[in-house]
Amino acid sequence: MNINLNELDVQSIGTWPLPAKIFTIVVLSILILFLGYWTDTKKQLAQLDAAQKEELRLRTTFENKQSKAANLQAYKDQMATMKASFGALLRQLPEKTEVPGLLEDISHQGLAAGLEFRTIRLQPEKEIDFYVELPIEISVVGNYHQFGEFVSNIAALPRIVTLHDFVIKPVTAESSGDNLMMNIIAKTYRYTAGEKENETK
Repeated sequence: MNINLNELDVQSIGTWPLPAKIFTIVVLSILILFLGYWTDTKKQLAQLDAAQKEELRLRTTFENKQSKAANLQAYKDQMATMKASFGALLRQLPEKTEVPGLLEDISHQGLAAGLEFRTIRLQPEKEIDFYVELPIEISVVGNYHQFGEFVSNIAALPRIVTLHDFVIKPVTAESSGDNLMMNIIAKTYRYTAGEKENETK
């Protein structure tokens, strides 16, 4: 059955043939759905997408905070252990009044190793952040075995002492035998934060 659209009267839709009514209903339904999507549903879908992303962000934040809260006691225990270790290291740093005693210890360790001291003297202090570096210039005469024993003895001291700038050479250009001269810089360190706190009081 052919339908001539020009013959259809909009004022009398009820008299239209059935196929024309169905076609008109389908077109109007599609148009209504499209307009509804464009004016309302599209905005709601955008809001839903934004809400889902925000939910994911909040969930991630919550999980991170929950993980930190669950491990809070472990963090506190770790911090206490670190503070105790740091305190133990600080106690190994000599105070000003202990430096002469440290020089005496170094001299004693060198003599115990059979070395002959040519020089042992303090160099100018160097302040670095929260501690002061105390260089000590040392020059001794001996052989390789005695040098090794001396270095080992210094490493065993209860105070922190590091050794730098080793130079080993003959005592003189004409000297022969096992005797050599070792020049070395020993560095110890002093914690200064406590001193600064006392100065501000």
